[in-house]
Amino acid sequence: MRLAPLIIALPWLLAACDDGGGGGTSARQEAPRPDAGALDAATAPDAVPADAAADAAPADAAPPDATADWGPPPTVAECFQQFGGAVGPQYAPFNPVLGHHCLGTNHQDVRDVERVVFLGDSVTFGTPPTQTWENYRWLVTEGLRARFGPDLEVESCAKLGARNDDFLRDGGQIPACFPTGGSEKRTLVIFTMGGNDIAAWAGDRESPARARELADAAAADLDAAVAWLKDPARFPRGSFVIFANPYEFTDATGDLESCALARTAGFEGSWIEGEDAVIHFNEQYMATAVRHQADLIFTLEAFCGHGFHHDDPESRCYRGPDTEIWFDLTCIHPNPTGHRAIADMVLAVVDE
Repeated sequence: MRLAPLIIALPWLLAACDDGGGGGTSARQEAPRPDAGALDAATAPDAVPADAAADAAPADAAPPDATADWGPPPTVAECFQQFGGAVGPQYAPFNPVLGHHCLGTNHQDVRDVERVVFLGDSVTFGTPPTQTWENYRWLVTEGLRARFGPDLEVESCAKLGARNDDFLRDGGQIPACFPTGGSEKRTLVIFTMGGNDIAAWAGDRESPARARELADAAAADLDAAVAWLKDPARFPRGSFVIFANPYEFTDATGDLESCALARTAGFEGSWIEGEDAVIHFNEQYMATAVRHQADLIFTLEAFCGHGFHHDDPESRCYRGPDTEIWFDLTCIHPNPTGHRAIADMVLAVVDE
């Protein structure tokens, strides 16, 4: 069985912020789907013990005051000042509007949602050892039902090992969740995607030129998917899209074996030749969010310092001596704390 990695860790990828200014060549393998059906039943209320579900519910499940005056939005430099202008994705040139929480953009006024659809990879699908009710998909579902009502319709078409070309291809996730070509209901779509694309390029040790070409193709797949999901002709009552940029687990050190099971997960060596392509790829996530007025959550930046060098003062992502790790023993998936962080980011974007 091939473990479909979320991302090959790269030292420059999670050096992630702004400087203060404004299909690989190998054969594709689909990761096997676990036998346990509970992972795909994240919205079934009787699938989880009541006490466990209560413990897992987001702390701020109640919606905030919709009339709150948030004031002027922060700049990219203000949101990411803790990273000291490290070289990485440059967001300011795209002129995004950021939320005051600095957890993502603020391009949409998400309200009156009738249907929620989750798409994406293993982070959204859910993986052991994290329990179903600890997965961000479950936590976000509970938070959204608190905001939009208990009868909110929720569906997931996320799959293990998914890549950006899985959105719109025949048999892909968007056709699966929208078989009629859209929805008459006001719809919110949420997804994590892109890490497996990068992992494929790194695994093939693509040249800089070829990696950039593949990054452009995967970015085009993402852009086409978001354009489809934001098309008012397909969603006459309106649609919203919230998606995450890819993260990594080395806290910008490039130490692939900082995770105890790294070799088991297939992490060895490095792929520094892909630096330009992966930075460019992440920047295109922001370009897509701005172009289609969707919202991007900054998982890359938020997880910086919560990886396997979280206790390393020499890491440029170092956040302090008591910083928690947000990854599980698989090296590349969030633990329950990481999933809660992602859920909080999604709900923060929904709320502002």
